[in-house]
Amino acid sequence: MLGTEIRWRIDPREYDLFVGMDVDKKQIANSVFDQGAFMKSVSMRNEPRALVSYIKNNYPGKRVAFAYEAGPTGYELHDEIEKAGYPCLVLPSSMIPTSPGMRVKTNRLDSRKIGISLRGGELRGIRVPTESYRQLRHLVSLRELYVKEDVRLKCRMKSLFLFEGMTFPEGDWSQKLLRALETLECKREIRFKLDQLLKTIRHIEEQIKETTREIQRFCREDEDLKRYEELLRSLPGIGHTISVYLMARLGDYRQMRSGEEIASFFGLVPRERSTGDVVRRGPITKSGDGRVRNKLIQCAWVAIQKDGELAEFYERIYQKNPKAIAAKKAIVAVARKICHRMASVLREERPYLIRTKVKEGTASTRTDSGNRRTREEILEVR
Repeated sequence: MLGTEIRWRIDPREYDLFVGMDVDKKQIANSVFDQGAFMKSVSMRNEPRALVSYIKNNYPGKRVAFAYEAGPTGYELHDEIEKAGYPCLVLPSSMIPTSPGMRVKTNRLDSRKIGISLRGGELRGIRVPTESYRQLRHLVSLRELYVKEDVRLKCRMKSLFLFEGMTFPEGDWSQKLLRALETLECKREIRFKLDQLLKTIRHIEEQIKETTREIQRFCREDEDLKRYEELLRSLPGIGHTISVYLMARLGDYRQMRSGEEIASFFGLVPRERSTGDVVRRGPITKSGDGRVRNKLIQCAWVAIQKDGELAEFYERIYQKNPKAIAAKKAIVAVARKICHRMASVLREERPYLIRTKVKEGTASTRTDSGNRRTREEILEVR
């Protein structure tokens, strides 16, 4: 299957030519280097097959390595190059070396910069998702778009009440609350705006349900995704929603190397600036997808209610830190531990079994008000 092989780096000793590419909507700027020096720059239309044909015709028999920066053009170029038998790295922009003194930026210069770094073995590519995970990402991102729009509209409605000095009905968002808003007496103009917002909210919520059903259907019909989701949902705290978000972001679980890699991918590892014998660790890196990181934090709150080992781990970390930051530190540590358990479950391809029940007096038996307070604290990890 395309993309199942992990290709993180290119060993320059194994190749004759190195092609750095800068890709935009219409063109691909290419810079070709050999082991000794720069050879040629060429621009061509953005057609991956044309690029592969050019390399085969002009450099027959050469071992060629390619690299380009990830962007809005997707992975078609990567797929076509790999299909032709050449290695291709897709690079995150944050990992491409730059010169602070450079004041000129063009596609040609960017392609040369990538080509030079590729020849030097300095580049580290991302894990390119296979086709099924790309399609899942489309569905998950669509659902997230609708969810954000739903939240935005509800906040706008509450702002309207605040601006007009009106009391918003009590209770969580539900069909009962929406019906109460539909029958609320107010000025005609306010009533019209309220009705339009309510109509849009109902439409958006129906879109969320429809997209969720499509995600469920897609996962059921793909055997890999179905098995993947079953393994993830065996972990305490992980349900359907977070499992599909994790699958979409992580991609093929057979490409994963360790739990620490997953934790790092979601920004749950501490920053570090150490030198010599001095070790300095700071707050978490917050790299990767913040929405999934927040969902993992929510998952951790549920997990300590169900898994005794995680509850004891939470309590141990909680007791080691000052009260002001204890809950935040502890729940992030639990989320990181869940990443390690996730890696073990996926690597061994067997469901997770909870071995210990929650004991009285642990973090999981704290009062509801205490849990709400610590959840508010943890929102700062966003």
